[in-house]
Amino acid sequence: MTVAVIALAAAGCGKSSTESGGGSDKSSSGYSGKGIGLAYDIGGKGDQSFNDAAYSGFEKADKEFKIGGRDVEPQDGESDADKVQRLDQLAKSGYNPIIGVGFVYAPAVKQVAAKYPKVTFGIIDDDTVQAKNVADLVFHEEQASYLAGVAAAKTTKKNHIGFIGGVDIPLIHKFEAGFVQGAKSVDPKIKIESQYLTQTPQEGGFSSPDKGENAANGQIDTGADVIYQAAGLSGQGVIKAAAEHKVWAIGVDSDQYEQSALAKYKDYILGSALKNVGGAVYELTKSVVEGKPLTGEVRGDLASGGVGFADSNPKYRAMKDVVAAVDKAKQDIIDGKVTVATK
Repeated sequence: MTVAVIALAAAGCGKSSTESGGGSDKSSSGYSGKGIGLAYDIGGKGDQSFNDAAYSGFEKADKEFKIGGRDVEPQDGESDADKVQRLDQLAKSGYNPIIGVGFVYAPAVKQVAAKYPKVTFGIIDDDTVQAKNVADLVFHEEQASYLAGVAAAKTTKKNHIGFIGGVDIPLIHKFEAGFVQGAKSVDPKIKIESQYLTQTPQEGGFSSPDKGENAANGQIDTGADVIYQAAGLSGQGVIKAAAEHKVWAIGVDSDQYEQSALAKYKDYILGSALKNVGGAVYELTKSVVEGKPLTGEVRGDLASGGVGFADSNPKYRAMKDVVAAVDKAKQDIIDGKVTVATK
């Protein structure tokens, strides 16, 4: 089952990066909202990862349903009150659905959804907000990360790989847990470096490419030759460092091999652990437009296509034994032969 998410920010409470006016007679479908409201997480649009994945779903839904919409950037160091004001303004302006991109929106979604019971809200990466008009759009990130671990362990020449997480929180622990389990399924004795950039999101763990680059340089210096990052915008620094040292990086959330901003590094992007955030945003929007809004927990996994492993790099596809191992691991998880740990 895929999910849909959208969220948006108001004037004076974050920069509005896009406003689409739509173009169809919305009444023909019974939809009467002003369009999709999408509010970005830390790092904002242009992270080539999590937020951009959400925007791809926003674009697809706008193109298909022609309902318009607005997406809004976060402010540096903003508070929950800023997020509440942003979502409140979107709801007051008539946007529906309204999606908060990231677990940091949980308090705001809970508060604003209660105030606007006829508006559908979505929140990505959080399952704690339980209301009749809220869809919790969540994923089995550990499953995609397991595949990344298998790919890394099959590719390394030194039996030495690395993981870099943006922030030391349970969500990112899932990425690490899956990666470690997948790698050890190939070689129980493999050496795995593990590092978190910051303890809290406010310290910039998801939005500081320099932190990612420094961490990757450190892991490469100790001998790691494949590094998997789950660090949002900071991951761009990890990929840069890997490319400069001619070792492999593994991307996250979006297919980072295909991201134009990372084009000069793409030969060193082995693959990416995918999370279909865009599909979640699209599906939530579709459900609202059709008058049957998704609510409750909507969780994407390997079986549903909600998570996966991108094979866009021809160099990866040429490694037939690696591809075969990843494909087998995927099928074993779908068949229930392998259960992936979350911590």
